[in-house]
Amino acid sequence: MVKRSFWIDKINKAWAKSNVLWLSGVRRVGKTFLCKSLPHIEYFDCELPRMRRMLEDPESFLQDLRGRRIILDEIHRLGNPSEILKIAADHYPDVKILATGSSTLGASKKFRDTLTGRKSEVWLTPMISEDLSDFGRTALSHRFLHGGLPPFFLSKKIPEYDFQEWMDAYWAKDIQELFRLERRYSFLKFAELLISQSGGIFEASRFAQPCKVSRATISNYLAAFEATFIVLVIRPYSTHRPTEIVSAPKVYAFDTGFTCYYRGWDSLRQEDLGYLWEHFILNEIHAHTQSRRIYYWRDKRGHEVDFVLRGRQNKPVAIECKWTASEFVPSSLKSFRRQYPEGENYVVANDIERSFTRSYDSFTVRFVNVKGLIHSFKKKVI
Repeated sequence: MVKRSFWIDKINKAWAKSNVLWLSGVRRVGKTFLCKSLPHIEYFDCELPRMRRMLEDPESFLQDLRGRRIILDEIHRLGNPSEILKIAADHYPDVKILATGSSTLGASKKFRDTLTGRKSEVWLTPMISEDLSDFGRTALSHRFLHGGLPPFFLSKKIPEYDFQEWMDAYWAKDIQELFRLERRYSFLKFAELLISQSGGIFEASRFAQPCKVSRATISNYLAAFEATFIVLVIRPYSTHRPTEIVSAPKVYAFDTGFTCYYRGWDSLRQEDLGYLWEHFILNEIHAHTQSRRIYYWRDKRGHEVDFVLRGRQNKPVAIECKWTASEFVPSSLKSFRRQYPEGENYVVANDIERSFTRSYDSFTVRFVNVKGLIHSFKKKVI
């Protein structure tokens, strides 16, 4: 069994903070596989009726498992899933629980208590660079086309049928169980359009007509996608200056494989690599920060910075993603730093073997590869 070292470490650190841990992520991202790879655990699949009956008396269940580490997989299948987690947090601190689900905790109406202050959370993203090493397959072109869901990644051929089957299951299980939305065609059409246009600026009215629904319905669909991690909504970084874009978000698909599938790509051109690299780096940032507080910056003259994070002392960290370092042009960063002179600047490129720094007028830029970016997170520079 593959040991996904980065994620196992995340789980152990989260358990050190709280005995109740919520592990979220899209279906087939590897939550069950990861849970079963943990040492010394008791595993309970809440999809099984006999398991649900066992959990009808939470106190007796927890009493029998004192001092143990337990997994409650697909916990949303319980009638009142937050009850056992709240009881464990308040009365059984020696029982460590890891509960899994495909959405944010508050997305389901079944969770009457979101356990604020009582739990830790880990968001399992599609496969990151450390996972590629653990799985022994590091070719980025393969990761881009197949995506970061382990079963899809491990497939020898591009699993085209599996992408559509996954989306059908997502509608039937996640969306219907959590939101009970209607208009299957409209919802899945919106998913196809949104994923194929991943990374673009979002305007709800552009999708209303082709999906045959209202603008308000499109906004509701987007909220459902965001709650279930299918899209990543990146909002503008702004202090409401008249030259800045202040409201229009950018929306990224959760996985490069789905973007390639909906674009009809079965091979990659050179110009596709930078586009998918940007998605891959966003996934790395989400995995390491475990935060959705990631922004982009754009002014009304068209200058744009790929990602902006709030760094130490609230100084914005600017990150530009380039497939090769030679593609970087400093004009956008110059415009950004005229508005926000303080903060770190990074260019993340695939062809950099060793990090280096370059000066541009009044600011400097650190050129790094993925390992260099990760090192910055570990050193808490970012």
